[in-house]
Parts: sequence; C-alpha cells; structure tokens
Amino acid sequence: MLGYIDQIKTISAKLLTQGKVDMVIGFRQGSVPMMNVPCMVKNPADLDKLVWDGHCGINLANYVIDRKEKIGIVAKGCDSRNLVNLMIENKIKREQLVIIGVPCKGMLDYRKIESNIVEEKENAQVLVKSGDHEELLERAALLQDNCSICIHHNPVIYDELVGTLVEEQELDRYAQVKKVEALSIADKWDYFETLLNPCIRCYACRNACPLCFCPTCFVDEDKPQWVGKGEDPTDARTFHFLRAYHCAGRCTDCGACVRACPMGIDVRAFTLKLEKDCFELWGWESGLSLDQRPALDVFKPDDPQDFIK
Repeated sequence: MLGYIDQIKTISAKLLTQGKVDMVIGFRQGSVPMMNVPCMVKNPADLDKLVWDGHCGINLANYVIDRKEKIGIVAKGCDSRNLVNLMIENKIKREQLVIIGVPCKGMLDYRKIESNIVEEKENAQVLVKSGDHEELLERAALLQDNCSICIHHNPVIYDELVGTLVEEQELDRYAQVKKVEALSIADKWDYFETLLNPCIRCYACRNACPLCFCPTCFVDEDKPQWVGKGEDPTDARTFHFLRAYHCAGRCTDCGACVRACPMGIDVRAFTLKLEKDCFELWGWESGLSLDQRPALDVFKPDDPQDFIK
C-alpha cells in the first residue's frame, strides 16, 4: 500500500492536465501525527502534497456532496461504497466523478499506538518509535476495528485502479453485535449507558459521516425541538439512536464516526447492529451496486414482517 502514492500522483496529473477533472480530492499530511486530512488539488504543480498510508481513515465521499465540478477522487473500498450511495441518493452524478480506486489493507487506529512516530513497513509490520525505544509491531493488531472485520477492501466502482486488487477476508462481521444481543435487558441498558456516558454531543460523528447531509439536522430543529441543547443524558441517547436509524441500510461501516470522536466512543455499536438486521432480513449490503435500490427504499410482498410488533 506504501507504493500507491506515486501511481495516485501520476493518474491525478493525467486527469488534471488533460482537463478531465477540475480537481482531485485526496489526502495530505495533517498537522497532528497519524491524522492525514482531505486535500483538494486543482493544479498539477500541487500534487506533491498528496500522501497515502495507513492514516487516511477519513471518508472522502463526504467532500463531493452537491458539488458541481468534475471531480477526481481517491477511493478505498468504503469510500467507493459511499460514492455509490450518494449517486443513488442524487447527491452527485456519476458523470461528474473519475474514481481513482485504491485497494485498501486497512487503516491504522491512532488510539492503539502509544507514540507519535510511526513508520509503516512493506512486510505488514509497523515500526513504532518512542524516545530511544523502537518496537516492530504487527500491522493487523493496530488496525481500526471496522477495518479488522472489513470484507470489502477493494473499491466496488472505479475508473482508474491503483495497484492490484487485494484478497478479501471471510469472517463473521457481527460477532460483537451478537454478544450484545445475548445480554439481558438490564445488561443491555448498562452497556449503552456506559458506552454513551462520555458523549459531549460535539456532533463530530455526524459531521464526519457522508450519510449526514440533511440541510438541517434533527438535532438543530427548533420546531419541533427533538433534542435539547443541554447535557441531559436522555438527549445524548436520542441523538445517537435516531442518527443510527437514519443510517440504517446506508452505512458502509467506514469508521469515520469513531475516528472523529474526541471521546473515543464506539458509535459503530449502533450502526453495525442495524447493518446486521438489514443483511439478515433482506440480504442487503450497502453501496455495492448502482442498479439496486436500498433495502429500506423499496417494498416487496415477500418481505419478512416478523419484526413488526
């Protein structure tokens, strides 16, 4: 994955110089270690700013919503699935995009690395430096949790491909969800109370999510006022549960919400459960095809109805 950047720059230069796109959206190095940030390049001379490594966890699909330009965009598996969602939901047109597909081997979780100096190696290892101490760690142990259980590392739609497609893993994506489902009602309540207790309702999870593009979010509505402006725990619960349901059948588990959360809350505990339900009820996985409407967007006479209480 470390060798991708040269190809990304070459493809981007071609697109810009030939006038096929007005800009390329990729990543540049951020001011904080292990946190690369989105970068919009309009001039080929600025392409040296672009980087690609295990710190590109933000979902770039968030930055094409309602734009009018012709855009080149670097997209890993989850980004490409969100681009599909945005095209289905008429937030961007397919002909506006030149998708530079990047087969992904997972993003590193900065919270699992107790150092500001990290050097990725080609042999699936990471060199972590802290003062005079150096330690070589297995990359797989440092991945974001969503990347550890990802089964769509390859872009599902692209116009240019960087590198070669990677082998997809086969595993049970919902093992953690099943553990929570097996809890008693009282224990489930305690689980979610503990999970949400640190929430300061900064809405970073919402702002990082490419699914949250409503002109006015329900939490900002005054008439009716769905959620209060104070720090009442009930308001925090209301926000997280309602936002999760807005993402039902749409979430690609990109992990941008968790990565953005300053309190380290595993927001995926909500969305992954709804993803599991959509898959078990309708065999639905979000963002895999432009030819199929989302599960909650259509009705079929043979749809399961046992969940209706």
